[in-house]
Amino acid sequence: LLSVLCLGDCQLHTSCGIQKCTTDFVSFTSHLNTAFEDFDLEFCKALRAYSVCTYRNSKVCRGNLVYHSAVLGIGDLMTQRNCTKDGPTSSTNPEMTHDPCNYSGHTKARKHQGGEKTPPPAYLFCGLFGDPHLRTFKDHFQTCKVEGAWPLIDNNYLSVQVTNVPVVPGSSATATNKITIIFKSYQDCTDQKVYQAMTDDLPAAFVDGTISGGNGNTRSLHIVEKVSGKYIEMHARHIGTTVYIRQLGHYLTLAIRMPQELVMAYEESQDLQLCVNGCPSSELIDQNGQLPLPVIGRLLPWGAAAHPQSGYTLETAATKCHEKMLVKDIYFYSCIFDLLTTGDVNFTAAAHSALQDVEALHPSKEHWHIFPRSGGDGVGRDSKFFVSLGLVCLALVTYM
Repeated sequence: LLSVLCLGDCQLHTSCGIQKCTTDFVSFTSHLNTAFEDFDLEFCKALRAYSVCTYRNSKVCRGNLVYHSAVLGIGDLMTQRNCTKDGPTSSTNPEMTHDPCNYSGHTKARKHQGGEKTPPPAYLFCGLFGDPHLRTFKDHFQTCKVEGAWPLIDNNYLSVQVTNVPVVPGSSATATNKITIIFKSYQDCTDQKVYQAMTDDLPAAFVDGTISGGNGNTRSLHIVEKVSGKYIEMHARHIGTTVYIRQLGHYLTLAIRMPQELVMAYEESQDLQLCVNGCPSSELIDQNGQLPLPVIGRLLPWGAAAHPQSGYTLETAATKCHEKMLVKDIYFYSCIFDLLTTGDVNFTAAAHSALQDVEALHPSKEHWHIFPRSGGDGVGRDSKFFVSLGLVCLALVTYM
């Protein structure tokens, strides 16, 4: 990143403090990740601190090539990142300070205080989309009924509840038309904030009309509207959590990334959490890997009422889903199930967006794609999941 920097045995004048300036800058930025919402803010603060440090050493470092290279490099980076010259700077003692309203900074501070190396915080992903298909924090994949209001998450920091309604008469499949999220009050970082979305009402604000929690400087919790009325993101720095909510057609989808230690911070009475423990067995649409799909006028096993004609055959549904999703993973097969069940092409976009959200939020790239295996298990080679669409996969083999 900074080719001008030298942290090794540079031939510096003993009175020149450029190496200390550079070391501090690296300490300020070593924990930053470009994927974080506040990356530019924190990076600019570190650059300004670096610039102040070099200015203080301008006289004693006069004629030092490393010093002048650093000054030029700082200017270039400030231009690239659109950093203002005036503004807050990082602390001059980065290892001893932390922002209590920044989860990643808090875990870094605990590492320093403990005096021993600790692994970075582990993050987990959960998603809900379609008819509805659930990917739990354990990377289990299920297709469920769960009609009515159900808790996805309910821990000491966050509550997420979804309401699902039937999508077509005669089918047990449902889809989400309401999402309620409660960010619980946390120290001085934020008061309790409640967010609610419904079909055709996806606001870019909490129910109290605000768009952030905490004071204006920290913005420990805030909402970002990506597409008006169709797609919003919520970033909760104080608990290291990111939430995506979309409306596609008449229904909502949700994706969330949250630190594992916070996910598991709940009481025994809060064990009914779909993202944590999956759907109750009585609510599963899939049973022994089989779904009641309307294929060419007949239903696949375990009886269900006759579905109205969706307008799709197995072949045409697969072709339509393949336009959006080239990889034939569980999201591809979920798309097929939804098209055959409802005939609503918006569910194709929902499956595609759900996979995009996985790629944006799931911490392990090797686990982005889940591939159904007949009667089996496996995300990659080491994680189990519930095969929801086994019969679809077997049927597709005959022509694809």
